[in-house]
Amino acid sequence: MFRKSIPSTQLFVRTITSRVRRVNERQLLIVLSIVTGLLSGLAAVLLKHTVHFIQHVLVGFVDSFSWTRLLLFAFPAFGMLLAFLFVKYAVKDNISHGVTRVLYAISRKESKLPRHNTWTSIIASSITIGFGGSVGAEAPIVLTGSAIGSNIGQALKLSYKNITLLLACGAAGAIGGIFKAPLAGVIFTLEVLMIDITLTSIVPLLISAVAATSVSYLMLGNDLEFASSALQPFAMSNTPFYLILGVFCGLVGVYFTRGTMFIEGKFRKVKRPSAKWLIGGTILGLTIILFPPLYGEGYGILSALLNESSQDIFENTFFSQLTDLKWFIFVYLLLLLLFKVVAMSSTNGGGGVGGTFGPTLFMGGICGAFIGKLVNFFKVNNPVPEANFTMVGMAGLMAAVMHSPLTAIFLIAEITGGYTLFMPLMITAVTAFIVINTFEPHSIYTKRLAQRGDLLTQNKDQAVLTLLKLNGLIEKDLQPMVINDSLGDMVKVVAQSKRNVFPVVDLENHLMGILMLDDIRQEMFNTSKYDTIHVYDYMCSPPDVIDENEAMEAVLAKFEKTGAWNLPVVTKDNHYIGFVSKSKLLSAYRSMLVNYSG
Repeated sequence: MFRKSIPSTQLFVRTITSRVRRVNERQLLIVLSIVTGLLSGLAAVLLKHTVHFIQHVLVGFVDSFSWTRLLLFAFPAFGMLLAFLFVKYAVKDNISHGVTRVLYAISRKESKLPRHNTWTSIIASSITIGFGGSVGAEAPIVLTGSAIGSNIGQALKLSYKNITLLLACGAAGAIGGIFKAPLAGVIFTLEVLMIDITLTSIVPLLISAVAATSVSYLMLGNDLEFASSALQPFAMSNTPFYLILGVFCGLVGVYFTRGTMFIEGKFRKVKRPSAKWLIGGTILGLTIILFPPLYGEGYGILSALLNESSQDIFENTFFSQLTDLKWFIFVYLLLLLLFKVVAMSSTNGGGGVGGTFGPTLFMGGICGAFIGKLVNFFKVNNPVPEANFTMVGMAGLMAAVMHSPLTAIFLIAEITGGYTLFMPLMITAVTAFIVINTFEPHSIYTKRLAQRGDLLTQNKDQAVLTLLKLNGLIEKDLQPMVINDSLGDMVKVVAQSKRNVFPVVDLENHLMGILMLDDIRQEMFNTSKYDTIHVYDYMCSPPDVIDENEAMEAVLAKFEKTGAWNLPVVTKDNHYIGFVSKSKLLSAYRSMLVNYSG
């Protein structure tokens, strides 16, 4: 007899897992944070190289033809089609809206992301953006980095708390690697992913972000993402204009969030994938033909504005003849703001894969350039530095759309080298954040989750309730009684039960009511009534009923409202499933709170 051989991969994981259990937890997390950071950094570099390689090949192809505009129409649609086919037939899972998926995994999936998320977003987003899709690469790389950390934790069978920490390390590393901004990566995990981190566990985040950023520097060089030689020191006299920019960014953020949700909602109503692609590709192609700066991420335009080369935004457009009109630049910038949301939403809605992070930076820079130029249009003497406003506008719109002023402030300072402009960055970012909070209580990443009750927040009570799973609390050991059963039948059921409450169902298992043991206790030993009294004579309606898909916040509210200790759980069709007890709910809550807080 031969013993069944163990696959080498499985044997390796078992060996590593057994050794991991002997290592001090703190030391283990430091080692794993380094590994997670290095892998996330490599993933970020791979994504950037792949996008640039595809763009380089396509630009060379375009240069050999005279019908450039037709290719600008066709390339993005073709890229969307390739990405759609890859997702549908190779991935077979939805990988869009990367940051939202990470938040959902933390809230509802015990921070467990599928293994394929460690690579599928890189391929799909590279194709989408490389061919001209008007989206960003940052959300896909955040999903990739988070998945790397999550899967390392899962493979080593770590606790929920430590898997979540490694997921956060992956996200911090992804942001650090893609932007060469380690501090922004750490703040992003705390502010956007809303991870509840103690002072001790913040060390792995810092290590992971630094490791990923180091990889990026080694493989991509020391150049800043948006270097600018036109930035000037902050002047207090320009403070009112930065406040105006903050208000403008906040209002544009409202349009960005609501416009994106509206357009993508319309795409979801289209049932045929081919029709979605055709509509999305057509809209995207037309907007890019009219406004070439909307092609791809648009970071080249941002660099031009940061170096005060405004004329570059009119290159290869239909409007180059109108640049002599001083007022036309304002119209054109507003049109770019308007149609960038359309192009971005059409890319994602039509089957492409990309994020809103990049478009937020692009539109923020446009906002800043618009306000800077508008101020200078009326302020002839002592003009304001337009490059400063472009840079600060990037932070303003990011703070508004993502509800993350700290991330915006430190990220923009790191990627532009504008460390001397912290004052205007803070003024505009905070103002924009205050303005959008008046209209939108949730960021673009959390709005969908909040509508479904799946949002994990910094409020520990609400966060723990979100993490609790109703399925794990349902008790199914209660003996049901059929509504037409006699007293004799009831006595037999009671004899087999250890509970004092009984669900009453019909022959098709629909919940009809409940029966309390105290209600029949005095009749149980009166054998003369065994055939004359039935369940329906004693049953009553339950204080309330819990739907199997109900959020835990709503379940707890029903217990508080009714004062009941047991409530039945039913399906949408009122089929009986079991009961939830208040004592078990509170016990599970206490256990989860301990695990969540660490």
